[in-house]
Amino acid sequence: MSERGGEGGWDPAREYEQRRMNRPQGGEDRSENDELMMNVDRREEESRSEQTDSERTRSVRASAGRGTRGRSRSSSGSSSGLYGSSIGTNMTRASVAEVIGTFILVYAGTAVAVAASLERPIVGPSYDSLSVALAFGLALVALVAALGHVSGAHFNPAVTLSLAVTKKFPWNYVPAYLIAQLAGAILGAIATWITLGGPARSDAFLAAPTLGDGVGALQGFLVEALITFILVFVVISVATDERVSGAVAPIAVGFALAVAVFIGGPVTGGSANPARALGPIIVAATRFDTAIIYILAPIAGGILAAVLYDRFLSEADAPE
Repeated sequence: MSERGGEGGWDPAREYEQRRMNRPQGGEDRSENDELMMNVDRREEESRSEQTDSERTRSVRASAGRGTRGRSRSSSGSSSGLYGSSIGTNMTRASVAEVIGTFILVYAGTAVAVAASLERPIVGPSYDSLSVALAFGLALVALVAALGHVSGAHFNPAVTLSLAVTKKFPWNYVPAYLIAQLAGAILGAIATWITLGGPARSDAFLAAPTLGDGVGALQGFLVEALITFILVFVVISVATDERVSGAVAPIAVGFALAVAVFIGGPVTGGSANPARALGPIIVAATRFDTAIIYILAPIAGGILAAVLYDRFLSEADAPE
């Protein structure tokens, strides 16, 4: 039982008075009085220390009891990123990782898309549209596993901005990431041009996305927003909620991108990523008239997904 206050507890003032009343008559002994006060002070300090330890233990237990509901691996003002990455003290390397990752993602996806468009055979028949979604999805699976712990594996301005809006990524790091992602996308488009030659740029436009036949601007905007919603919803759920096993994150995120490309491919080209769209558009110097759709729609869809999960669904517990 704690010695601090309460019935039967220790009261320094009461002890001091009892000790004083029980002293032999004949005047106060100054040294005894000083010793008594020192003992009282020491006991009071010990009591405060016990109380602090008790409160700390209760706080830890209460936190453990609440579990990990709603917790994230990063927050505004924190240097932590997705998949266990640490951005604050590693900004240059993280930005380089974003350049490399976005480069590989755009190179892999656009090279396959251009080869399919030009009907370039591998061994046997040439690529079909199925291969494009698989190329983007499989590339993202590999990249999240390879670079997630370095930069958080955003590779997409819509992901970066969505995380910043929900305070899962510091705003002061956003410009560096956006620049790195755009640079990586441009390099990826250039690599596709080098790989498949002049026709890749002049005939296939380096797989720069465009609206399908009969698809209006509003429809295109909504489709790009919806497919990016799918991608970012999966990213924020598996990468910011500690209840989810980290081992499934690369597969879940890569599959989400593949699904997005499957859905959006026939309508908008299935970009779901402003950098992936702008890299080929800039290098091929074409399709600038619809570029705004591929910038704003993914950002809108991504932010909606992130806010929905962070502010509502992340607070849920599994049904018993």
